Amino acid sequence: FFLALKLGKKTKGKLQKQICQVVLDHFEKQYTAELGHAWSSVRSVLTSPWCWQHALLLNRFSQSPGLESSLSEQGYHPAFPAALPEVPAALRCYTRTAPGRFPAQKHQPGKLKDYYLLNAASLLPVLALEVKDGEDVLDLCAAPGGKSVAVLQCACPGYFHCNEYDDLRSRWLEQTIESFIPDPLINLIRVSKLDGRQIGDLQPEFYDKVLVDAPCSNDRSWLFSADPQQALLRLMQRKELSSLQFQLLRSAIKALCPGGSLVYSTCTLSKAENSDVINLILNSCRNVMPVDISGMARGVSQEFSFLSGMQHHELLVLPEKGRAWGPMYVAKLKKVSST
Repeated sequence: FFLALKLGKKTKGKLQKQICQVVLDHFEKQYTAELGHAWSSVRSVLTSPWCWQHALLLNRFSQSPGLESSLSEQGYHPAFPAALPEVPAALRCYTRTAPGRFPAQKHQPGKLKDYYLLNAASLLPVLALEVKDGEDVLDLCAAPGGKSVAVLQCACPGYFHCNEYDDLRSRWLEQTIESFIPDPLINLIRVSKLDGRQIGDLQPEFYDKVLVDAPCSNDRSWLFSADPQQALLRLMQRKELSSLQFQLLRSAIKALCPGGSLVYSTCTLSKAENSDVINLILNSCRNVMPVDISGMARGVSQEFSFLSGMQHHELLVLPEKGRAWGPMYVAKLKKVSST
């Protein structure tokens, strides 16, 4: 849900972009059951785009003198505590509690952008992955490219494979990388359009780290589906997503070296696409084990609101007013052996 979201604006007391009632009714039933009392406050944020916030991920490969002081003057502050072990010194992300969006920069061939606008919760999967210089990294479902860019703000992989199966989204991914990454580093990046379910067989036990930011039912954008018929179709197809997510995870595990780790993420609140998928993987793949990320969650709890009662290897960011980040589910696993 990066720049793909066109935010509705409050005009004469009404949303320009109307809430899709069929989706809201579906969410109301499902999330009241799954989230309990937390759903009402989440619902009020998700249905109120004028209170949404945007973060700025600064591009370490672009010289932008005065940008940080300008952000500070406008009420922005660093999003992550410098003392947090998972946060590399090179990663600079700014947020503010006030809603609204910083002006976007247009793509200009041959010119690097200074910053990437995103939902701050989108950085949590990248921080959880803890990429180190020289590691071989796979971003299995990489478009539109924000997490790929964030990985390169954190470290310089030895080899970085960014994959996106969808043709249109793959072109978007290529443009994003071109906009943020200088030529010498681009040579270390491979952009492919492979079926992510097959990469594990094509490149078995090749990668140190794998990010699976899986296709999911995007709660924010689905709520504003313009076409009720398309919304109904989406809701019907929603049940099939967990099967795809499971297959992508199986492929990612095959692609991992023993000792390597993967992070799975979605931008939905749906338990069927989050905890249920991870539990199915843990129950069916004996060569993976959960990795505790509760310390990272505690470290960023000033900036994010989390659903309580989650397992130590997972977290779910709940949007709330003043901290309108998420939804974002993150889980971390480690491959312990070849089989």
